[in-house]
Amino acid sequence: MKILVFGATGSQQFNVIGEAKKKGAEVIAATSSGNSFSKLSQAGATPVLANLADADKILEITKGIDAIAFMIPVSLPNPFDGLQYSKNVIDAAKVNGVKKIVWNTSGWLEAQKIGSPVDDIKLDVLAYLKNSGLDYVIIEPTIYMENMMGPFCAPFITNERKLAYPTPEAMPIGWIASRDVSAFVVEAIYNSDLKADAFKISGLENLKGNDLASQFSKGLSEEIVYYPQKPQEFGEILKPFVGEAGASSVAAYYESLQNAIEYPSKFNPNMNEVLKKIPVKMTSLADWAKDNKDYFIK
Repeated sequence: MKILVFGATGSQQFNVIGEAKKKGAEVIAATSSGNSFSKLSQAGATPVLANLADADKILEITKGIDAIAFMIPVSLPNPFDGLQYSKNVIDAAKVNGVKKIVWNTSGWLEAQKIGSPVDDIKLDVLAYLKNSGLDYVIIEPTIYMENMMGPFCAPFITNERKLAYPTPEAMPIGWIASRDVSAFVVEAIYNSDLKADAFKISGLENLKGNDLASQFSKGLSEEIVYYPQKPQEFGEILKPFVGEAGASSVAAYYESLQNAIEYPSKFNPNMNEVLKKIPVKMTSLADWAKDNKDYFIK
């Protein structure tokens, strides 16, 4: 099995390399920067330089590929580019006889367009993929545990023993580990029964803020308390990483949650049904925190 991975330099797709290698796959990892070659090679992949905007290059690197693990880049300066980038990959896959595309959508897809370019473009990609004639599986994860390694959260844990996140304490979330999502992607590639399927996935625990801090405390063997971060504070910390417009947009979303009467669902209560079709050993929040203790507690 020869698998081409997009987005492997980031935390959401990096573990696809290791999970695919466990199955004996040959992994090709596309990257737009030669600076990533060493990291990808050390993980066991063969890196190739390719920009998603270059349709000819995408056509070239998909020759001889059996399956593609795909993801739209998260922080595109122009979110609308995501549709053309996806078309370039899907079209190349069709021409070169790729057997399956598994798309990690970086969040649950909306039921309809909501006026947010990042979310709305994904629905256009969904329609294009469905009409492509290719076998596909769509993996829709909730919020990554790795988000807590971000600059808006990790320093608070390290310095103040506070788990800072801009969601209200009362809002439950089924946090999921990146490695688990990668395992779903790889298992979906290898499951020949899955040909036009989509799965909303989450962790097995639906944790409110204080429960999250409690599980984190258990994993770190340290007393951690939940700190519902003000969206404006979160946005200011995020600004140097995603720019002012991006930070403002994300902060506005979390502001809307602060004032919400009903919270959006971030948990799939039917994960046992998903796991019957795609068997993955799930990671608890406490175990994830324990595995990453050295990152948080210096």
